[in-house]
Amino acid sequence: MDFKELFQIRSNTLDPKPGDLLLSEPTMDDLHFGRSVVLLIDHNTSEGTFGIIMNKTLNVRLNEIVDAFPDFDAPVYLGGPVADNQVFFMHTLGDLIPGTCKVLEGLYWGGDPEVLNSLIEQGIANQSNVRFFLGYSGWSAGQLVEELVKNSWIVTHASSKFLLNTPIDQLWKACVNNMGGKYEMWTRFPKHPEEN
Repeated sequence: MDFKELFQIRSNTLDPKPGDLLLSEPTMDDLHFGRSVVLLIDHNTSEGTFGIIMNKTLNVRLNEIVDAFPDFDAPVYLGGPVADNQVFFMHTLGDLIPGTCKVLEGLYWGGDPEVLNSLIEQGIANQSNVRFFLGYSGWSAGQLVEELVKNSWIVTHASSKFLLNTPIDQLWKACVNNMGGKYEMWTRFPKHPEEN
């Protein structure tokens, strides 16, 4: 068995849906996407794809980069390399925040930031139900499908509870383990094989 075959994705879809996860293959050596778990927020074959990296934290707190919010010492996650000067948010508060978009059962994207402000001040929104992301991950029309054909990503699913409750530094490995035994070798492949 040669090296390429060892990491070949044996069952994949070329038509991912919002709410699906993209798991990067283990040899992807990219600052943003290496060992990443990307939650798809929107996918349109003619317009492109929009998602958020779920498992990369930044060494910065929300109040260090955003003045408009009340005192809220929340971590900020790396959403992706696009619009990396903008902050986005995901939450479990549902319709409490108007203008939100349901991504998964119990997990929502965006909404009215002024209402979020108010919920933070009231103590309703907190670190357990809101996450902030700097930037997002985007693909132009057809780009993601090309990457799927090249086996750069595997498409899978997870519940919102699994995504939010699994420790960030273990999320990629936990998602790969959920794919079954044929992908077990992925989790044992070193991040930097050239250093071995």
